[in-house]
Amino acid sequence: MDLQEYFRRIGFSGVYEKPDLATLRTVHRLHVMSVPFENLSIHCGERNTMDLQIVYEKIVRNRRGGWCSENNLLFSWVLREMGYKYTTLGCKVFNTLKNDFNPLDSHLINLVEIEGMPYIADVSFGVSCQIWYPLEMIPGKDQEQPPGIFRLLNDGETWRLEKTGRTPLIQNKAFASSSLVDKRLTKTIYSFVLTPRGIDHFLTTTEYLQTSPESLFTQKSICSLQTPTGFRALIGWTYSEVSFKPEEDRDIIEMRDVADNVFTRLNGLSESVWTVCSEGT
Repeated sequence: MDLQEYFRRIGFSGVYEKPDLATLRTVHRLHVMSVPFENLSIHCGERNTMDLQIVYEKIVRNRRGGWCSENNLLFSWVLREMGYKYTTLGCKVFNTLKNDFNPLDSHLINLVEIEGMPYIADVSFGVSCQIWYPLEMIPGKDQEQPPGIFRLLNDGETWRLEKTGRTPLIQNKAFASSSLVDKRLTKTIYSFVLTPRGIDHFLTTTEYLQTSPESLFTQKSICSLQTPTGFRALIGWTYSEVSFKPEEDRDIIEMRDVADNVFTRLNGLSESVWTVCSEGT
């Protein structure tokens, strides 16, 4: 595995001199703009793994994306190679249907310490809740980024991440009631504690998420990629292109169902979905 090869994968051409905040912000943003959040392996007869070498081959050399444990596992290696002090943490994702946090740590993030200040780095939550830059671990502080205002809340040992977004403006009225559009302005994303976690901690949930019929990831293929103006996503057969408009306090959402011929003219599902999310339709 080679750090320079990873830099080429995300398009980082700057001068790297020391593990500072400015460099971390740049690399974090480039990663979410270059590497999709996707679960296509599950729907292509492949297995997701916590083997770093396999994840590196998939994302860096094969130019694929990955889901949170793959992307953030790879990013933890990047942090280590670049000389950052970091700790891997586990998160319980908020389940909107149950109005509660899921019982298991199904999401992986990295806490990075720079000059005594802790930051949350998370390059793989995807769609509208994806942070573009690391978040300062300051309780209650509004941290504005292009997707919206993020804030970390603290209740004793537990931290919680939430986001306040903007009013969605759906261009295609046929999708006005789509369940894919979250119309809540403020939403809880996940919770976590500061207990360091190793790879073994995530093996059970990794297996569950890619095999259980109750898992969202086995029910639908998902691919999303952040863009300089918003994000693109293909969930099932529905393609969305979102443009952030903070100056208007709204997000413009273009949605449409993707025709079968978009996929049949390409070789396979992973190539097809990646192409749609990367280039649009």
